[in-house]
Amino acid sequence: MGILRSPSVAMELEQAIRTRRTHKAFSPEPLDRTTLDELFELACWAPNHKLTNPWRFRVLGPLALQRLKDAAGDPVLASKLDRAPTLVAVSTTRSGDPVLDDEDALATGTAAYIVLLAAHGRGLAGYWRTPEVLRTDAGRAALQVPDDERILGLLYLGHPRQEPRVPERAPVGDVASYLE
Repeated sequence: MGILRSPSVAMELEQAIRTRRTHKAFSPEPLDRTTLDELFELACWAPNHKLTNPWRFRVLGPLALQRLKDAAGDPVLASKLDRAPTLVAVSTTRSGDPVLDDEDALATGTAAYIVLLAAHGRGLAGYWRTPEVLRTDAGRAALQVPDDERILGLLYLGHPRQEPRVPERAPVGDVASYLE
């Protein structure tokens, strides 16, 4: 017997996917731990070959944020880390097997998207960013990331202060093809 799906649930999901936006204007209050834990629990449902659960989420407190800003060096780049009241570093474990590591990085990217989509579903705002500091030894040290993990990016999360514009998307014909 298959899983029954309600058409209204599908429509709600489609609406959430179509209305999620990149937000860069947040109110100052950070997200509470309970909400973050709920978002991370949902992320654990990301599809993941071999069930390695490779995603790691590090919520930056004030000291970790300051370490990362110091590692960025350039004050302009460091100031971009202050855009949201809650920052989450997303990393993926590495096994040394290049195929598994690629699969795990993609699964972790999917888990990060689930966090963004679930946050949106709760009326929260967020966006994904990959600042250069994350690819430096100083940035890795600031976030206490071990050598067997690869940092994929930062999630900026918070309560929205304004509605962002709706960006134009590529038509399906530009991104999909049907092979015979």
